[in-house]
Amino acid sequence: MNGADALITTLADNGVTACFANPGTSEMQFVSALDREPRMRSVLCLFEGVATGAADGYGRMAGKPACTLLHLGPGYANGAANLHNARRAFTPVVNVIGDHATYHRDFDAPLNSDIAALAAPNSVWVKSAETADSVGPLAAEAIIAAYGTPGGNACLVLPADAAWNEATVKGPMVTPPAFAAPDAASVEAVAKALGGATKPVLLLGSGACGEAALAAAGRLAAHGVRVLTDTFTARQARGEGRFRPDKLPYFGELALKDLDGVDLIVLVATQTPVAFFAYPDRPSVLVPEGCSVETLCGREVDAAAALNALADALGAPAAGPVETYAAPDAPAGRLDAWAIGAAIARHMPTDTIISDDAVTAGLPIFTQTKAARAHDWLSLTGGAIGQGIPLAIGAAVACPDRKVLALTGDGAGMYTVQGLWTVVREKLDVTVVVFANHAYRILGIELGRTGAGNPGPAAAKLLDLGDPRIDWVKLAEGLGMAAERVATAEAFEEAFARAMATPGPRLIEAAM
Repeated sequence: MNGADALITTLADNGVTACFANPGTSEMQFVSALDREPRMRSVLCLFEGVATGAADGYGRMAGKPACTLLHLGPGYANGAANLHNARRAFTPVVNVIGDHATYHRDFDAPLNSDIAALAAPNSVWVKSAETADSVGPLAAEAIIAAYGTPGGNACLVLPADAAWNEATVKGPMVTPPAFAAPDAASVEAVAKALGGATKPVLLLGSGACGEAALAAAGRLAAHGVRVLTDTFTARQARGEGRFRPDKLPYFGELALKDLDGVDLIVLVATQTPVAFFAYPDRPSVLVPEGCSVETLCGREVDAAAALNALADALGAPAAGPVETYAAPDAPAGRLDAWAIGAAIARHMPTDTIISDDAVTAGLPIFTQTKAARAHDWLSLTGGAIGQGIPLAIGAAVACPDRKVLALTGDGAGMYTVQGLWTVVREKLDVTVVVFANHAYRILGIELGRTGAGNPGPAAAKLLDLGDPRIDWVKLAEGLGMAAERVATAEAFEEAFARAMATPGPRLIEAAM
C-alpha cells in the first residue's frame, strides 16, 4: 500500500465514492490506485471548473462529499469559481490537489505555487500530507471537515512522494458530525417577538429549504407568518405536495419594496439579507427602517427541528398548505422564458433535478414551475456563472434514476461547455437547455442600474455575443451530444417533450 492507496481506501471506507478528476503528472499515483479500489467511480472532466462544479452538484444531491482530483495550484485555480459557489452552498467537497514531491518544491519548478494560499479563501480546511503515513489520517480529517455543520470545501494537498512512498496505515472510519438541536431560549425569544409583530417575515436559508423544513415552515405560514427564502438556495424542494414560500427578489429596491412595512425578520439558517451588488445611493442591507431582526437558528442547527419547535410554541396548525399539480396551457407563438417555463412545467417528470444557471431567464421559469410535479431546484448560490452544466453532471451521478435538467445562458454555458463531453461519456440522463440570446443580457441591465449610462460602441461590444454567433448545435454535436435548435414556443414544447420521454444526453438551443 502506498500513500495513494491509503487515500483512496480511506475515502471509499467513508462513503466518498465519486471522484471528478482532471489529473496531471503529479497525480499519476492516485490515478493508478483507482484500479485497485473498485468502489470509487472516477469521472474525467476536461476542465477543472467542470470537476469542481460536478462535485458541488453531487454533494447537494447525495448529502455526502465527492472528491475532486486537481493538478497543483493552477489546476485548483481553474476550478476555484465553482468551489466559490460550493462554499456559498455549504456543500461538502473533498479536494485532492496534487503537488510536487516535497524535496522538489525548493527548486521552484514552473508549476510550483503556494497551493494553501490559493485554496484558503474557499475552504474550511487545508492541510498537506508531507509523508505517506499521514495521507490516510489526514483524508479522514478532511472528510469530517467537509461534512461540517454546515459543509464546505476541504483541501488535501498530496505531494507526489507522499503518494508513491509506502504507507503502513490508512485513515479511520469517521462519523459525520450531526446538526445541533434547536436552542430552547432562541425558540422562546422568537415566539415572543412574533407575538408582538404586526407584519413579520420568516427568511429561510439553504439549510431550511429541504422538504421537512419547508413542511415545518408551512405550519408557520398557516399560522399567519409570511415565509420567504433567500434569493439563491443550494437545493429547494418544490412543486406538487410541497409548501411553496416566496423568494426574496434579486434587485435590492424590489426586495425592499416587497418588505415594505415588515417590522420583524426572523432568520432561519441564513444571515441578514444584503444587496447582491452596491449601487450609487442605494442601501446595502435589505432591512426596512424600523424592522428588527431575530435569529431562530444558525446554519449549524437542524432547521426543520427549529421550525417545528417554533410552530409548536405558537400553537400553529399541524400542517401547512401544499401545492397541487397544475399544468400551464401549452405555449404558443413567441419563444421566451415564460413559454419555456410553461413547457418545462408541463413535461418534466416527478423528481426532476433542475440546475439553474439561466441568469435572466431563470426567474420566469422558476415562477412557471411553482405548481409543477415535485422536483428539486439547485440555484447559483455564489453568483459565479458557469455552474449549470457541471452541477447537472454531479447531480446525475448522485441520482442516476432521476431526470436532470440544466438551464444555462449562452454566455454562462461557454464557461464550462467542456461538460457536455462528460455528460455524453458517462451516459448521463441530462437535458441541457441553452438560452441563446447572443448577449450578456444581465450586464446590459446592470449597466444602467450602476449609473454607468447607455453603452456606446466600445461598451456594447463587451456585452454582445452575436459576432460571431455561437452555434450550440454544432458545438454539442462536436462533443458527441444530440442537439437541436428551436425558434418558436411550439417547437420548444415538442423538443422538450421528446427529451423528457427519451433517456440520455440531449441539448436544446432556444433561439430567443
